[in-house]
Order: sequence, then structure tokens, then C-alpha cells
Amino acid sequence: MNNGRDNQLDMPEWLLKGENYTPQSDKDTFVNKSILSLLMVISKIKTQDSGKIERYKVNASIKVVFTLMLLVLLSISRSFLFVIIINVYLLLVLSSMESDRIVKILRVSFVMAFFTFIIMLPAVFWGNSFSCVMITTKAFASITAVGILSHSTRWSYITSALKRFYVPDIIIFVLDITIKYIVMLGDFTLNMLYALKLRSVGRNKNKYASLSGIAGTMFIISKEMSEDMYYAMECRGFTGEYHIYNKFRFTMTDVAYTLINLGIIFIFLYFERI
Repeated sequence: MNNGRDNQLDMPEWLLKGENYTPQSDKDTFVNKSILSLLMVISKIKTQDSGKIERYKVNASIKVVFTLMLLVLLSISRSFLFVIIINVYLLLVLSSMESDRIVKILRVSFVMAFFTFIIMLPAVFWGNSFSCVMITTKAFASITAVGILSHSTRWSYITSALKRFYVPDIIIFVLDITIKYIVMLGDFTLNMLYALKLRSVGRNKNKYASLSGIAGTMFIISKEMSEDMYYAMECRGFTGEYHIYNKFRFTMTDVAYTLINLGIIFIFLYFERI
């Protein structure tokens, strides 16, 4: 009994005191914003290629062709009434989509239209207000058309449509691999940001140095992943060529969509003659 008491007396004084450590508060705004930004980008890409997109049964090749045609018609049109009709048509199409997709598309469209208006604002003071309004409405319609295509068509179907129009395989390959690598590297970056946030106890004065370390680590990981992907493709006999295995089927929905777009061409020709 005395030996135990002697050992207790021989223990250092700091071991016998209670621990009252209170870490200093620190701001994690930059890390939180980085995590939220990555989550938004990754979720958008994963949602864009999800099964919920299959609400519109229009063939992807037809949608890509007529979307590009609509962008060309909007860019060369000199009729403000035609641009207004296209905006009304796009808003009607947009109203039939899910509410969350409507909000996402309109948010981007309004932001880009407002940015275009700010850029064109000096033209108003020089007495050319028509150009300011015309270009702003064209920008809104163009961004909305591209947003509808993006949110109503799977990315794999878009690449298949590009192959049908004889787009070079190297372009399709770069687009396809870029999208996949954004998701994969985004997941790695998210895990590293979570680790940085959990290990930052109290005030971390070297937080930005840690973020630069994350960027360097991601560069090394991306390099290793690219080499592994090259060896995997070489072992599987990938020659850089894309092949389409699904057959093109022209449905009644495709017919209706084609007739609507032919009507848009007719409206364009009609208003351009006036």
C-alpha cells in the first residue's frame, strides 16, 4: 500500500491536473466554400447522367441538331419578334420539366443575361438601346436552349450523337474522359478537404499552405491515374475509335419535335423577309 502511495507522489504534477484545453475559434469559410463548390459540380455531373433525365423521349441526335440550328438562327436573326417567340417557346418547354431543373437552368440564364446587359449597357448611352435589348434576349434564349439540352439528355447519348455526325474520335475521347476525371478527382479532393477540416483543431495558421499541398497531391494522383488508364486501355486493345451499337429509331415524339423545329425555321424565314 505504501508503494502505491509513493508511486502516486512520484508522478509529475502535470499528470495530476485536469485538462481544460479550449481550442481557439477559427474560420473555415474557405474550406467550406471549396467543399460546397466541389459537391455542386460533382452532383450536377452525376445528376446529368442519371436515369431521371429520361423524361423526354426525343432522340439525342435530333435534339443536338436542332439545338445547334436554333443557336445559329438566334445568332443571325435581326427580328426582335422572332427572338421573343423563341424565348416563349423555350419557357414553355422549360415549364414541363422538374422544378429543381427549372431553377438551375433559369439561374444560369438570368445570370448570363444580366452579365450581357451590363456589358452592353454603354450602348444605351450612345443611343443604341435596341442592340442592348436584342443581344441580351438572344443570350438568355441561347443559354436556356443549351441548358434544356444538357438537363434533358444523358452525356453518353450526347457523345453518341456526336459520333453519328462524324465528329473526330479524339474530340469525343477528350470530352468523355474529361467529364469522368472531373468526378473522380473531385471525390479525391473532397476526401482530402474533409481530412484537412477534421485535423484542423483550433486556429490553423498554415491552412493555405495545406491547400497548396492538396493541389500538389492531386496533380500527382492525376498523373498516376492517367498512366494507369493508358496501360489499361492498351491491355484491352483500345485503338481510340468509338462505335455506335444502338440503332436509330424515329418515333412519333421525334416526328412532333421535328415538326416544331421546322415550324421555327419557317417563322425565322417569314420574319426575316419582313
